[in-house]
Amino acid sequence: MADLSRFAARLLPARPDLAASHLEDRVTAARFAEGTPRAVIAPLLDLAATPDPRAERATQLLHGEGFVVYAEEEGLAWGQSLADGYVGWVAAEGLGQPIPEGAQVTALAAHVYPAPDIKRRPVTALPFLARLALDEAAAPPTGFAALRGGGYVCSAHLAPRAGDAVDHAERFLGVPYLWGGRSAAGLDCSALVQLALAAAGVAAPRDSDMQAALLGEPLPEHQPLRRGDLVFWRGHVGIVADDGLLVHANAHHMAVSREPLAEVEARVAQAGGGPVTGRRRLSSGGRSWQPPTGPARDPVDAR
Repeated sequence: MADLSRFAARLLPARPDLAASHLEDRVTAARFAEGTPRAVIAPLLDLAATPDPRAERATQLLHGEGFVVYAEEEGLAWGQSLADGYVGWVAAEGLGQPIPEGAQVTALAAHVYPAPDIKRRPVTALPFLARLALDEAAAPPTGFAALRGGGYVCSAHLAPRAGDAVDHAERFLGVPYLWGGRSAAGLDCSALVQLALAAAGVAAPRDSDMQAALLGEPLPEHQPLRRGDLVFWRGHVGIVADDGLLVHANAHHMAVSREPLAEVEARVAQAGGGPVTGRRRLSSGGRSWQPPTGPARDPVDAR
């Protein structure tokens, strides 16, 4: 079982005054709460580590992802994402009732129309891997899916897409870099890896240090890299494509780029970022990872 204790501040729903009830025998807190299951109803919802309005964005939650609320204070909700276990503060107005399993956006963005007509002005756009509840009783024209609660999405934007994690990562080429971002409107290096892996059916933690510690198996330095391997630096990660290329969201280009790995290594070293700190391979024989979001599968020990 993976040791998540060093990531407790980001993955453990516990603070001195309040903690999740399933942690009662493992942490010290003034009180414990069961938590209320909610879901993200905004297209994207920023999460911060503190309730300070000036706090930087730690990550984003996608429409339809689950979030367990343990406290609400002054318009903010503190809790834990069910998608990747991340703990923090979000705007309470961005949360609603849990969404039953339905469909998932497979386009980089899917417009929601007020009627099944692409000439109508969209009411919003939902990001890649957003989760939707469909109105199964509705019978919209061919090419559209009706959403529970109103609205229509092009069926093509919900259709399954084949490909491995590299294929999905390359769909984001040119997307702007955004610290804490998690969509085609902007994303960072670890979000690119997390989303690409998720689209390929592999759950991954949110941050690069977690990914370096918890995903797959380490590769010896002498072992050649292959498609789908992950390469890590301090605070950075990319995914290996073919022909020695690396796909990564980076602040050098301020975008997702595909470039020779050797060039990336040289540039990072010259900028003072140091050498590669790790290389990992995901395979059927490697370790799996599950979000630490409940008593049955929460291996964090904060004591």
